[in-house]
Amino acid sequence: MKNKHNQKEEKAQKDTGEEEDQKQDFYTTLNLPKDASPSDIRNAYKALVRRWHPDKNPPSLREEAEAKFKAITQAYEALNDKDNQNMFGLRQGSKREDPSLTISFSTSSSSSGSYSRHRSADSASRRPTTSNSTSSFSYTILRKKPPPIEKRLDCSLEELCFGCVKKIMITRDVVSTNGRAIVKEQELLRIKVKPGWKKGTKITFEGMGDEKPGSLPADIIFSIAEKHHPLFKREGNDLVLAVEIPLVKALTGCTLSIPLLGGEKTNCVFDEVIHPGYEKVIHGQGMPNTREKGGRGDLHIKFRISFPTKLSEEQRSGIVELLQSS
Repeated sequence: MKNKHNQKEEKAQKDTGEEEDQKQDFYTTLNLPKDASPSDIRNAYKALVRRWHPDKNPPSLREEAEAKFKAITQAYEALNDKDNQNMFGLRQGSKREDPSLTISFSTSSSSSGSYSRHRSADSASRRPTTSNSTSSFSYTILRKKPPPIEKRLDCSLEELCFGCVKKIMITRDVVSTNGRAIVKEQELLRIKVKPGWKKGTKITFEGMGDEKPGSLPADIIFSIAEKHHPLFKREGNDLVLAVEIPLVKALTGCTLSIPLLGGEKTNCVFDEVIHPGYEKVIHGQGMPNTREKGGRGDLHIKFRISFPTKLSEEQRSGIVELLQSS
């Protein structure tokens, strides 16, 4: 009888030791001490899932991110589950937010990880479930997203006509991995400006703004602004170019070298009289039309006629005679 009693005590001690080791592993996974409160566990968990969510990591780190994400979620569920609170010595009566946003992660032996978002009014009843081929975990968060951060993105007419890639280095606030401090983080954003974009076009980077404890990261919205051009003015999909010519050329005709957006030039011959309000249109030399593949607007050439400021009496008489006879 004594031997059986000793065996039971040894088994109980062994089970207790295993539970303590498992408990310590869960706290270690969340980078927490053993006496961490439910609030500490929740804050650490939120910070870690943001850091290791597979969708927020590059493909080269995806396998590591999936493993860490699963371990973090499993540790949080074990420490936060009401059925396990007695086992791990947590305070009773802690409540989860409800209704909430539940993000689920699942892996299967025959497929890669998948991620989904859905609303749940009964997320507190969800627990980790396992089978031979599939493991699924869920966690619950209730965080608000602050207003977006709006920034201006200046682009030249050439960049908006032919397209370009803009690289912007930003510095943002992020919550540290322990969830207790705000640290500065630099991020390089790439914006592919498409031909034909106009002033006011908006580009949104979701979740790339400042982050605060208990809140979702803000979005960053870039708004296209057109830089002033020394030659051209944009009007919709068309461009307007103002050319100044002397009165004598306006009256007698001329050949002009007309600049085009992008640096090229084209020669235009004017045989007719260039009068006030006269306009020359070069088709297909405006801005790209985003609604018509390969289409472009027109270049409108408007003229400013330069008049002489002084005339001799002989010149005046000659002009009067010329204009009267015409």
